[in-house]
Amino acid sequence: MAFDYKKEYKEFYMPKGTPSIVTVPKMNYVAVRGSGNPNDEDGEYKLAIGLLYGIVFTIKMSKKGNHQIDGYFDYVVPPLEGFWWQDGVVGVDYANKDSFRWISVIRLPDFVTKEDFDWAVREATAKKKQDFSKVEFFTYDEGMCVQCMHIGAYDDEPATVEAMHRFMEEQGYVLDITDQRMHHEIYLSDARKVEPGKLKTVIRHPIKVKG
Repeated sequence: MAFDYKKEYKEFYMPKGTPSIVTVPKMNYVAVRGSGNPNDEDGEYKLAIGLLYGIVFTIKMSKKGNHQIDGYFDYVVPPLEGFWWQDGVVGVDYANKDSFRWISVIRLPDFVTKEDFDWAVREATAKKKQDFSKVEFFTYDEGMCVQCMHIGAYDDEPATVEAMHRFMEEQGYVLDITDQRMHHEIYLSDARKVEPGKLKTVIRHPIKVKG
């Protein structure tokens, strides 16, 4: 049976609908950086998603080709994730999506090295006749965070974020969003197929001990 990160690491991908504190280890990702409203039909975000999956599936299907990755095991592709920020804004201003800056990512299995990633970029570029130069091998050490499962539309996230921040403060922590530690979302639902009120999104904010 294929290894499923969501099931094996439920503390990171399947939190409860009430806030909790979690320490997230360093992970490697396929990443694309961009800016603008993610809902724009012809915007950077839609293009970025296509680039991510182009590399992800090249790596996943490498077992059928000439490039054999050391330590490879069959796995379910982890969910799409995103780090979001806006210049001059602490947190997220959901009413001003055009000012979004983001890093869209998909987690890589630990057996994928930078050399394997570089091979996948070359392979996808040759096979798909597409420019993958925006794709990068991204390592992120998230550390201590407050997180919660948000069920509902993305525009309704502020209520969940507010509950997270209340819980964080009650536990003796303060928000630690910086240019290196960002608002993080993990998308467990396909927004093209699931109605807004039933979307499942993990929301995660970096924190530190108060004082």
